[in-house]
Amino acid sequence: MRAFHDAVGAWAAGGPGESARELAGRLGVTGAVLLEGLSDVAALDALAGRRGRNLAAEGVCVVSMGGAMNVGRYARLLGPEGLGLRLTGLCDERERRYYDRALGADSDGDDAAVFVCVADLEDEFLRALGTARVEEIVREAGELHPWETFARQPAQRGRSAHQRLRRFLGTKAGRKIRYGRLLTEAACDAGRVPEPLEALFAHA
Repeated sequence: MRAFHDAVGAWAAGGPGESARELAGRLGVTGAVLLEGLSDVAALDALAGRRGRNLAAEGVCVVSMGGAMNVGRYARLLGPEGLGLRLTGLCDERERRYYDRALGADSDGDDAAVFVCVADLEDEFLRALGTARVEEIVREAGELHPWETFARQPAQRGRSAHQRLRRFLGTKAGRKIRYGRLLTEAACDAGRVPEPLEALFAHA
């Protein structure tokens, strides 16, 4: 499935699609989950691991598109006009128009499922778990000092703990990916998986 994902990425970048087509048939790929970035992928992978599902073995490819504005290109390649896969996706409210325009219908002619976070997935986790629990997770991850240093910055004065934590999670390369997994695991333990992620997982 990793090879198929890479082939799709190369196809979306303007390369030939023969490899993706061949792999889709050989692997029995039937669906694709279109996600904005790697932190969303990390969250979905962590949820699947906790729930005992192997999406790849089920024929579902989880695709990181490198931004919501790429969804139209991926939908054309993977949806009814391309490989005919069943498409679904997760996006932020501000990006919903791109998904709604691209995922009008899946390969069966039904409305494709798009699950929407109010602001973003990190915001959903903060509301589901609460800021106190997310601060604990940051501390458990060994980032208490960076977090406290960030929170004392002049630009953060007057902001709520929720706002500061959401900003902190996106301030360092790779941090959102790491916390995509950590926050999902904590949410699973607490029985508080954010509704858009839970609904996406059920539909994938």
